[in-house]
Amino acid sequence: MNTFNIVVTLLGGVTLLLALVSDWLSRSPFPPTLLALLIGVLLGPEALGLIDLETMGDRGAIMEKAARLTLGIGLVGVALRIPRSFPRKNWRDLFLLIVPGMILMWAISTALVYLILGLPFWMAALIGAIITPTDPVAASPIVTGKLAEKNIPESLRHSMSFESGANDGLGYLFVFLPFLLLSRSPGEALSHWLTKSLLWDVGVATLLGLVLGYVAARLLQISERRGAIKSEWRLVYTVALALFAVGIGRLIRSDEVLLVFAAGAMFTQVISREDRQNEEHGQEAVNRFFAIPIFILLGTALPWQGWQEMGWQGPILVATVLLLRRPPVLLVLRPFLRNLRTPSEALFMGWFGPIAVAAIYYSSLMEHRAGEPIIWHATSLVVCGSVIAHGLTGAPLTKALGHWLRERRSQSADRSESKGAAAPILENMRS
Repeated sequence: MNTFNIVVTLLGGVTLLLALVSDWLSRSPFPPTLLALLIGVLLGPEALGLIDLETMGDRGAIMEKAARLTLGIGLVGVALRIPRSFPRKNWRDLFLLIVPGMILMWAISTALVYLILGLPFWMAALIGAIITPTDPVAASPIVTGKLAEKNIPESLRHSMSFESGANDGLGYLFVFLPFLLLSRSPGEALSHWLTKSLLWDVGVATLLGLVLGYVAARLLQISERRGAIKSEWRLVYTVALALFAVGIGRLIRSDEVLLVFAAGAMFTQVISREDRQNEEHGQEAVNRFFAIPIFILLGTALPWQGWQEMGWQGPILVATVLLLRRPPVLLVLRPFLRNLRTPSEALFMGWFGPIAVAAIYYSSLMEHRAGEPIIWHATSLVVCGSVIAHGLTGAPLTKALGHWLRERRSQSADRSESKGAAAPILENMRS
């Protein structure tokens, strides 16, 4: 109990300190998530030794539960900030990003893990699936805030948000297919994947999430019409929806990540953006509150010995995954995506596909089930590489994209004015 109290005190204290300098951090090259990770390393057993998850029980189980809760809160926040009409108007782009995009990223990640770490193919495919989804928690600081609104086109921000929310849940299918093939015969594995993973875990979770989100939204509307709910309880209501959806998903042994995103997405289809404007901002604050502790805990749970055993292959894996897993895929898909008008936007979206809380969740889950420490060793190293690389480049590349797009619009306007000024001259010459 004393250890638990120490952990709660340190997590709360660090979050307090980061909140006090949050405006400075928003203008600095060091985002709160990166600082939280570094503070976690400092507090962990390899440094000050103030937090050691192994003394509190199963480290993997603790990280899995913390990541699951953080994802649930984060996914509802993602759904709240996406306009109601955006999925309907852009369903083709979103489908291409989520289905072919995820398959290509999984194939590339699997090949990199297989070639660099030399693992058996299906183990490489399992780790490749874990690091495939983009993360909504780590992506939120990139696509929200004044800096993002000023420099990143709105359609691009919404595409990144929706993709990061949806592919976390669909990542369940990619993760469980290689896991089943590792633990069962091919015929039994495929049968279980089609009936249990696809139909129940994903299909039923999606339907139940949609129903839950619809019912929750309608009940809120009825309560508001009758004046039964106070305005300050609306934020509590959306946070409670996230927790309820996560709990329901786990109780029915389904894909709770997809269930909670489906619930949030349907909730936004019923409740207008104007009605949920305050909840959107409040939800972002709640997201930050949960995001800081998970990265502190990650810093305390890093497998330093396991990284050392991986040798030079570890850093090479991180670099190649960050450079090759996603940017080439977005360049290939760009001609078919209406919201990506230029190669620069495709590269920006391709680079900012962070690997974080979803990977922590899936790797903790799979390490426990498969009993293979290499799953956590490889995934945690890639997650740390992503937090550092995407955290340090977030603000500079966002500003660079905005500057480039403004210059491009200015040049286009100048060309239009030149053509307009030349038109009377050409007309006189013809006459």
